[in-house]
Amino acid sequence: MTRLTSEQLARFREDGYLVLRQRVTPARCAALREVVSAQLQESGAATTDAVALVEYEADVGYAGAPASRDAPGGRTVRRLRGAWQRHPLLQQWAAEPALVATLGQLFGQPVVLNLAHHNCVMTKHPDWGTATGWHRDIRYWSFAHADLITVWLALGHEDAGNGGLQVLPGSHRWQVAPEQLDALDFLRPDLPRNEPLMAQGITLSLDEGDVLLFHSSLFHAAGANRSGQRKFSVAFAYRGADNLPLAGSRSAAAGEIALG
Repeated sequence: MTRLTSEQLARFREDGYLVLRQRVTPARCAALREVVSAQLQESGAATTDAVALVEYEADVGYAGAPASRDAPGGRTVRRLRGAWQRHPLLQQWAAEPALVATLGQLFGQPVVLNLAHHNCVMTKHPDWGTATGWHRDIRYWSFAHADLITVWLALGHEDAGNGGLQVLPGSHRWQVAPEQLDALDFLRPDLPRNEPLMAQGITLSLDEGDVLLFHSSLFHAAGANRSGQRKFSVAFAYRGADNLPLAGSRSAAAGEIALG
């Protein structure tokens, strides 16, 4: 991963996201897919969440999601949690020196991996892989500053057909009133005031090995997977060294990895 140019740095600050094309080799992506496929199979065979560390579609409560884990599709895995703890190949990617150097450019200080948020493999399945509305990750993260970066690695092609990520460019700089959000801090689609905001959304097209960096305050969403094939992505969340999690919060509860 080469050093970011001044233009790329400016684009990230303006748009709140940046796509770095073909930054992970096909061989490495294939190895990671093999790992996460095996982890998914093991999670499906596990009898307790303590072992499985999974989030099911029924757990999220989004529109169209199964009503319970025992409902049809309720035990469709949406997310394999604890990616850092799952396999050395996932650790190696999360701590990749070139990736850490890129994040260091954006933060302007040493980089810390937070294990409480993301730290997961996203596994959007066909049929039961539900859509996610417009939201900001910082809505449930607790840090001194709303200034973290998610690193999203596509392990295969992602687009509108299989539930690829959508973003509202520049929305990390927006001031949004509380009444524009619902009880879960999603942008309310029923509010006329929000219509011109959501109309600015674009769907990102990512290929295997592409890396997406996006700000924790960026509004993003994702559609359902209608492709017939599972989609795998790896997501980790990072902060600058001086942006500490708030004591006693969930953000401080799972540990962190100082990466330099």
